[in-house]
Amino acid sequence: MDSETKTELEDLLGVLPPVEFCCVYGSALHGRKRDKSSMVDYILGVSDPLKWHSENLQRNRDHYASWMVHLGGSKLITEVAEKIGVGVHFNPFVTFNDQVNILVDQMEVEKVNSVNLSSAISAALLLLPPKFSEEELYAKLCSLSYMGDLRMLFAEDKNKVMKIVQGQFDLFQRMYKPVLEGYAAKELLRFSASSAHHANITQDCGLSAARSLVSSLPSTVRSRMRMKLGERKILTESGGVVHEVVVGSRAEAAECMRKVLRRIVMVSSVRQAVSGLLTAGGATAVRYVAKKMRKAWNS
Repeated sequence: MDSETKTELEDLLGVLPPVEFCCVYGSALHGRKRDKSSMVDYILGVSDPLKWHSENLQRNRDHYASWMVHLGGSKLITEVAEKIGVGVHFNPFVTFNDQVNILVDQMEVEKVNSVNLSSAISAALLLLPPKFSEEELYAKLCSLSYMGDLRMLFAEDKNKVMKIVQGQFDLFQRMYKPVLEGYAAKELLRFSASSAHHANITQDCGLSAARSLVSSLPSTVRSRMRMKLGERKILTESGGVVHEVVVGSRAEAAECMRKVLRRIVMVSSVRQAVSGLLTAGGATAVRYVAKKMRKAWNS
């Protein structure tokens, strides 16, 4: 991101109470020509949401649905986000107009994100065939976020994944290159040159490789997979016990993981959709959904 764009995006933070983490994302940021009329998504992280919303209500009362302001204020706003949603207060059209640009990070989220990249690669590889292109890998990675998302049925561009990948291919390469090189060093992947600096990839589809990929998945996913496929206890050199998923076949593990991911995304998307409708207010919610549906119908 160039310095001019970053400065422009940081301007919003000047009207908000201090935050400990902020990133921006959206396809509008990464095209060859930035579309300033498109919405840019911000994710703000704070350690005390109740305190932050209390202060923001004083500064920016119009950021919230009027019914929430009158009925419960910051306490109700926080409770709706945490008990109905997934801990996120959502409101569209507050800003001035799957690679993210971090503007503020006092929570060391960027370090955590490096672990997420590895987990995402493992999940995508389990769902891919023995041979695939670099573009197919990035498309599978991108699609993980939408597996089970109810918005994809009626309110999202059906070609969204491929548009993201094709529009941001260089960014995907830079972001995932270190992780892919690590997997190649473990002999889980092999690369061969293709046209336009794109690689063709061959992966080890053996049982040992499948177990290695499963072990790199997020703990929540592995926990749910253990409930379905069973678990085995492994004694570590330090005397601890590790609970591993029983992987009888790669295909079985991949299908189990697919179902687990779809369930996690579906439940989260429903909860956040309900929370978003409440927090945005009726008119704003209708405007937001209508914009999404127009994009879906035109795709």
